[in-house]
Formats: sequence, C-alpha cells, structure tokens
Amino acid sequence: MWWYVSWIGLAAAAAVLGRWQTLRHRRVLAAAQEEHNRNLQQKQEEIQGQFQSRQQALFNSMSEGILLLDHHGRVRMMNDSLRKFFDLSVDVRGQTIMEAFRWHELAELAARLQKEKSIIDAELEIQRARRRCWQVNAAIVTAAPGNEEGQLFVFHEVTRLKELENIRTEFVGNVSHELRTPLSLIKGSAETLLDGAIHDPEQAIRFLQKIDKHSDRLLFLIEDLLIISRLESGQIALNLAQVDLRELCQRVLDDLGARAASRQTTLENKIPPQTVVWADADRLQQVFFNLADNAIKYGKSGGRVTVNAQETKEQMEVSIADDGPGIPADALNRVFERFYRVDRARSRESGGTGLGLAIVKHIVQAHGGEAWVKSEIQKGANFHFTLPKKPVPSSAFTASAN
Repeated sequence: MWWYVSWIGLAAAAAVLGRWQTLRHRRVLAAAQEEHNRNLQQKQEEIQGQFQSRQQALFNSMSEGILLLDHHGRVRMMNDSLRKFFDLSVDVRGQTIMEAFRWHELAELAARLQKEKSIIDAELEIQRARRRCWQVNAAIVTAAPGNEEGQLFVFHEVTRLKELENIRTEFVGNVSHELRTPLSLIKGSAETLLDGAIHDPEQAIRFLQKIDKHSDRLLFLIEDLLIISRLESGQIALNLAQVDLRELCQRVLDDLGARAASRQTTLENKIPPQTVVWADADRLQQVFFNLADNAIKYGKSGGRVTVNAQETKEQMEVSIADDGPGIPADALNRVFERFYRVDRARSRESGGTGLGLAIVKHIVQAHGGEAWVKSEIQKGANFHFTLPKKPVPSSAFTASAN
C-alpha cells in the first residue's frame, strides 16, 4: 500500500514540476518575445531616425526652401534654406504656419490645398526688412492611397527676377518717353515748315534750329544707350594701361573750358602730379567728362568745380565737387539709375540724356571700382569713384544691370 501512496506522491510531484516547467518556459518565451519586440522597435526607431536624418540632410542640401506639415497642419520639418529665408533661430516644429511664420497668405494656401487636394502653384509676397517674392509649389503627402500624412511646400525665391522685370519695364517706358519728346518736337517743326513757315526765312531758321537741336539729342540718347548696352553685355574690351590721372583730367577740363566760361565757372585740377592708375584712358576720359560736365551744368553760375584724388591702400579715390544747390537725401541712392533726374525740367533744358551717371557707374564698375555721391542741400555735390593702382584680373570686371 505504501508503494501506491508513494507512486501517487511522485505523480503529483511530477505534475507540479511539469506545470512549473511549462510556466517557466512560457515566461522565458514571453520575456524573449518582449525582448525581441523591444529590439525590433528600437531597430525600427533607428531606421526611422536614420531615414529622417538622411531626409533632413537631403533637404538641407537644397537651395529651395522646404516645409513639411503633418496632417494636423503643424510644422513637421523644414530645411536650412527656409530657416535662413525667414531668419529663424528657434525650433518651430509643432507650431502652425501662423505661429511659426506670421504669414497669412501661406496659411490661406495651406487651407486651399487641404480643400482641393491637388498640386498648387502660387506666387506669394512677404514684407519683412524688404519685399520678397516666392514661387511656391504645394502638394498633399500620402503614405498610401487615401492615407494622408501632411502637406509639402517648396519655395523658390524670385525676388531678383521680379526686380529685373520691373527694371526692364521701367527702362522701356523711360526710353519710349525720352524718344517721344524730341521726335514730337522734330515732327511738329517739320509740319509747321510744310504748312508755310518755310517761306518765312526768320521762322524757317528758328524751326530748322529746333529740328537740328533735337536731332542731336536723339543721336546722343541712342549713342548712350548703345554704350550702356555694350558695357552690360561685356562687349566693350578695356584697353588697360598706366594712365597719368592729372594729365587726363586736365585734357577734359580744357575741352570743357568754353562751357565753364559761359557760366563763369572756375575749374580746378588738384590731382597731385604723377598720380598713376591702371585704366582704359578713353573710358576714363568719358567718366571725367560726364562728371565735370554735370558739375558745370548743375553747379551755381560763377561757382567752382574741383577735381581731386587721394591714394588709399590698394586704390585711388577721385572726387569731383561743385558748389551748387546739392542733391536731396532721398535722391542720393538713385542718381546713378538710368534716366533718373533730380530736376527733370532742368535736365532736359540742358540737353542731358539721363544716362550720363549710369554710364559713369558702369565704366567704374568695369574697372573693379565703385562710384557714389555725397551731398548736402545748398552745399554742392561731391561725386567719388575708385580705380585700381595696379592691374586687376579680368574676372573682377563687372557691371551692374541697374
């Protein structure tokens, strides 16, 4: 009997042991599964992190601005170019468009994209320190059909292109206006002569003189336009050589002596002897002529025009000053623009084309220098430009399109 009881005890013990082993095995399997899941999740997070890092690196390498919103309309990702565009130094992830950029037009574009669910191209403007224009391409981002993840915006800045379009439009308008005035006067004088004024010698001479005067004005305008066009396109090759600045300046002042005498203007050449620069003598002579001629025309009658030069570390700075009425502060940054005139009526009466200072700027820039003006009302104007003292690589010769 005892052996029967022992057998039952052993069987119970074996059952308990088997159950314990089963539970232990299950716990081991569960722990292994949990560890596997943790490793799998960690691996997925690493892969996702690597993907996002590569995606961010790819976006950061693009010159276009990239903005990615999540399905709640909050910033999920943006690249360095867009941060620079908006001068953002803080992390705006998780913020809405209005919170991050304060840009109503972009928020409206996002709302329109959410409604239409199609690719949208739009031009947006924003005014910060200055007006900037953007071509924005927007699209819905989906992981699978019907599974919307967010919105993608690609920003192409077109500010410079818009500025050039405006410059071109303004230039065409100015040229048309400048051509129309002398042509109208020439046509009117010719019609008057044909209507009978030709038989009156005194009247005929007056109208023929008017035709001659405005024909010259047209020729000067066309010549100046051709010079600017050739300078901007790089078609004019500079014949660079050492130039005696004082000697060249004196030749220009001698040529303008009669004009200065008619206004009782004194011309002074204060450039030190043996001042040498590296330049194209013919183009530099045109710079001196335009600036000195302007100083005589717009300086006061009986006044003084002074030309001077001083040496800096690497350049020679030349100045041509008058003692006329001066230039208003709001016009100082515009006087070198094509066709810009401080006093339009007086400029036309003096026979100017409105291109003289623009030509000066382009020639100086082609030499690798700069041109600017300083002035105070009733204290005259002082035009400055710089020139190299030694040869400059041809790659430095540039001309602005403005």
